[in-house]
Amino acid sequence: MTYANRSARSLPLWTVIGGLIAATLDIAYAIGYWGITAGVPAQRILHSVASGLIGSEAALAGGASTAALGLALHYLIALIMAAVYAYAATKLAWMLRRPWLSATLYGLWLFVAMNFIVVPLSRAGGGGIPKDVLWIVLSILVHVCFVAWPIAWCVGHALRPGGAARGR
Repeated sequence: MTYANRSARSLPLWTVIGGLIAATLDIAYAIGYWGITAGVPAQRILHSVASGLIGSEAALAGGASTAALGLALHYLIALIMAAVYAYAATKLAWMLRRPWLSATLYGLWLFVAMNFIVVPLSRAGGGGIPKDVLWIVLSILVHVCFVAWPIAWCVGHALRPGGAARGR
């Protein structure tokens, strides 16, 4: 099997793996942060994700089913983030040559996009810069280190000969 055939077949798989890793790390952070700092239960965090689609009142009223919807939406969003990164990496060679830089820039963009585009356009309301400075700093780090870096590593693993470890 040639390298081109291997990477063409493995890119979707590794993109999904990257998205799943990113989603898991991100939701674990959100649940952990709000659970520790404010005593917010995990179900309420998942309701807040679902509220982007169905609104806060409906999300809170739905119990476990809307929490499951929130979890599914969270994973869908992360998979879309991974697919966008993978597509860009197939078009922009510098992303494979500079994976840490491209992933860091992508993570910063994801933080901005989520807070200034996605959330404000959703039914959740709000958006912009949150009031909690610690949440802002940690959220930026999470979008870079827990979301974008795993996605970039997985995409790089599929696209670069020898995997992501060879990229600098």
